[in-house]
Amino acid sequence: MSKQSKPCQADIATIQLQLQRYFDGLYTSDVSLLRQVFHPDAVYICVTDQPLLKLTMNEYFPIVEQRISPASRKQLRQDKIISINIISEKTAIVHVECAIEPKYFYDALTFVHDNGVWKIISKVFHYHILSN
Repeated sequence: MSKQSKPCQADIATIQLQLQRYFDGLYTSDVSLLRQVFHPDAVYICVTDQPLLKLTMNEYFPIVEQRISPASRKQLRQDKIISINIISEKTAIVHVECAIEPKYFYDALTFVHDNGVWKIISKVFHYHILSN
């Protein structure tokens, strides 16, 4: 890192809080929470299907709003942080996993520190179908 010798614990805690909002927003299909987490210019890319699916937030949020939430279906909540790597004062790479049945997601999230706030600028993910 350029000025920091190690990641700032406050930055990690702030990113963890953003990740909790991210997981809560996905589990409850709450776009207002997701808007707090995603940068307005963020991109959403699914690499599972070909061709790659690439959406803007203006395209992605209506999909979430129309989805029946896992919470309303009383689905088992499965989400976890695999790693948080702060690579500069303004950039972090985060790996998380979560389930929105019938899919299990592996997300690579790039965070940027913009205007004093950590936000997701890109979500690149793969999923597999859960078996019963």
